[in-house]
Amino acid sequence: MNSLLLMIAVAIAVRSFAAARLDRWNLGAPVVTVAAGVVIGLVNESSIALALNTEATLYVAEIVLAVLLFVDATEVRGGRLWGSSPGLVARVLLIAMPLSLLAAVLLGWLLFPDLPWPMLLLLLAGVVVPIDFAPAERVVRDRGLPSRVRSVLNVESGYNDGIISPLFLFALILAGDQTQQRTPLDALATVLPFALKALLVGVLFGAALALLLTAAHRAGWLTEQSGRIAVLLVPLLTYTATVAIDGNGFVASFICGVTFRYVHRLAKARHIHRSPAGRDLLRAGVLDEDFRLLEDFTTLLTMTLWFVVGVSAVLAFSAGLPWQVALFCFAAITVVRILPVHLSLAGSALSQRERLQVGVLGPRGTTSVVFGLLAFNRLPEGPAADTILLVTVTLVLGSVLLHGIGAGPTVRWLTRAKSAGVLPPSAQRGDGAVR
Repeated sequence: MNSLLLMIAVAIAVRSFAAARLDRWNLGAPVVTVAAGVVIGLVNESSIALALNTEATLYVAEIVLAVLLFVDATEVRGGRLWGSSPGLVARVLLIAMPLSLLAAVLLGWLLFPDLPWPMLLLLLAGVVVPIDFAPAERVVRDRGLPSRVRSVLNVESGYNDGIISPLFLFALILAGDQTQQRTPLDALATVLPFALKALLVGVLFGAALALLLTAAHRAGWLTEQSGRIAVLLVPLLTYTATVAIDGNGFVASFICGVTFRYVHRLAKARHIHRSPAGRDLLRAGVLDEDFRLLEDFTTLLTMTLWFVVGVSAVLAFSAGLPWQVALFCFAAITVVRILPVHLSLAGSALSQRERLQVGVLGPRGTTSVVFGLLAFNRLPEGPAADTILLVTVTLVLGSVLLHGIGAGPTVRWLTRAKSAGVLPPSAQRGDGAVR
């Protein structure tokens, strides 16, 4: 394990030293760290399964997901569900996402008839449906895309994992979680109190910590460093406190992020209204500095997960890649998302081309990796756990290729105008929201 941690540190350091140069070659952190993980996995193949299937790995994966859910909820800018493009994000989350989950379940039923129906198939759907821009962050920064397309993608990626995580954990319990096997009624009786406790803790912690942070800023008690540390501790405190009372730490972290952002905005606006001097102290970017450490910490965790994907690929592909898995993952990245998105946005203000852009530009990343690792570790050893790991690795690697390395060509193809290479007016507007 020590040697694995050393290799992770070396790979991340190498990527960091050459980040600017590699970005120019369209080789982002996911591509580099996945490749490093594959190399290390080939050299230390005998220790891969032991490293992946441990309590420590499971706990780290849970912490990573809790932090990411909080960050997603707090960093989504310019987009409520009913924001500047009324109903577009709501359509994608409330219509397209359930349809994608259903399509993934049905496709899994056809391609993997040996998997128990329906909960393991629902687990697979939970792994492959959520989008995450970790492997292709530059996509939502590309001004070639219309601002409202970037805004929809940005807000969707911030909220979809928080919505799917309770469903995924419910399916994990029913599918045979080694730590808490339940009948459907038992699982429902377990999940509902989990969710209620999570809702309560998330709201309380989010509101209390946001008010404390704002008050400390006003009183001048915070240093720049202590503000950063305080924000970093918010999701960790929320997750661990919720788990301590047998609640759903993931839901709590997400709710805490939503509440924290909302309460802080209210407190900031009130202070600015009462005190003209507050415009300097609590102007729009006041918490940007406080979030620096959390953003860097999240980036480090994400890069570590990409390394784990590379290592896992060696284990997952050791017995080959069945055509069923390849077809399932290809369909998950393409038609399973594109068709429901296109259907959900029918009749909206988006053009046909913009609907296609929203559907195609849906990378799979950190959320899929964490869900896949959770299922692999918690399910009993056997074909089901191995299939989920193989699907996770294949899906994420495919997304890295399509949305990571292929991000530039894909965006250029999607934004190519119908005449003389001129972009439509919506693509020439100002920069949209970027997480």
